[in-house]
Amino acid sequence: MNKFTLGAVAGALTCTFALEAAATEWNVSVWGKRRAFTEHVEKLAELVAEKTNGEFTMNVSYGGLSKNRENLDGISIGAFEMAQFCAGYHADKNRVITVLELPFLGVENLKQEVAVSNAVYAHPAAVEEMAQWNAKLLMTSPMPQYNLVGTGEPRDTLAKFDGMRVRATGGIGEAFALVGGVPTSVTSAEAYQAMESGVVDTVAFAQHAHLSFGTINQADWWTANLNPGTVNCPVVVNIDAYESLSDAEREALDSSVPEAIDYYLANYGELLKRWDTVLEEKGVEKVMYSDETIAEFREKAAGPIRDAWIADMEGQGLPGQELYDLVEKTLAEAKASGS
Repeated sequence: MNKFTLGAVAGALTCTFALEAAATEWNVSVWGKRRAFTEHVEKLAELVAEKTNGEFTMNVSYGGLSKNRENLDGISIGAFEMAQFCAGYHADKNRVITVLELPFLGVENLKQEVAVSNAVYAHPAAVEEMAQWNAKLLMTSPMPQYNLVGTGEPRDTLAKFDGMRVRATGGIGEAFALVGGVPTSVTSAEAYQAMESGVVDTVAFAQHAHLSFGTINQADWWTANLNPGTVNCPVVVNIDAYESLSDAEREALDSSVPEAIDYYLANYGELLKRWDTVLEEKGVEKVMYSDETIAEFREKAAGPIRDAWIADMEGQGLPGQELYDLVEKTLAEAKASGS
């Protein structure tokens, strides 16, 4: 082999190694199984790979990298590059975004949930707090208002909530506590067993979770219109990993977020259309509350929890009132625009 051939081979190998080195692979930590709640993550991975011709890929792991309550810690130490978690899992670490879990905010649909989440995620206080964990808020996982599935006789009045053992986290759990409920924060994966064993009487979830975690299969009844609030579950990325992306990779990621959210909304919309059929097939009774009962629940829970949250945040040096006002303003604008 002459020196020209050797040079050509060396050059080819150098190019090959350079191409291999240029490829970016991220690990993404979620939990449970693939479901409506994770479809935006799956779509994001698909879009990013397409836009970069496979040079930037994401491996989505369902529980193989971390427990759901440890995903933010994993992001902080760089154990993986992207993760999903819910604010109520460790409210002390993500205090700012817990404003989105206050009960009875008045959010009516998923588009409005996206709007208020995006507004809070962009607030300097949220950006700064997440940066403490080396995390950047990338997108939300919008969920409808939570409702209950329960065993035994329907708890169809507020008085029947007294002593009710309910799986509920964040502001929703606080709301039930104020009307006599006994909230417990067992993980979503443990909820079915908790119902089956009688640890809880009721579980507060969004529709997809009642399906994917099987709690609907233990249910005798479902509250169709209680709508006390929801939980907020962001998708975050490790800041170092994000900043290490090339300009093209970062553009592929950022530009794919709105597309992934749109896909999520369409997919979840189809699930909601099928929900009544699911209840009928499983023989689950639908419980409807009167306007008076809902108003009574709101009066007992919304104001006290909101005021306590604002005072707590302000006492910790965070702009609690400003954040709450931002949610109200953004929600009013979203409703005015027809969202």
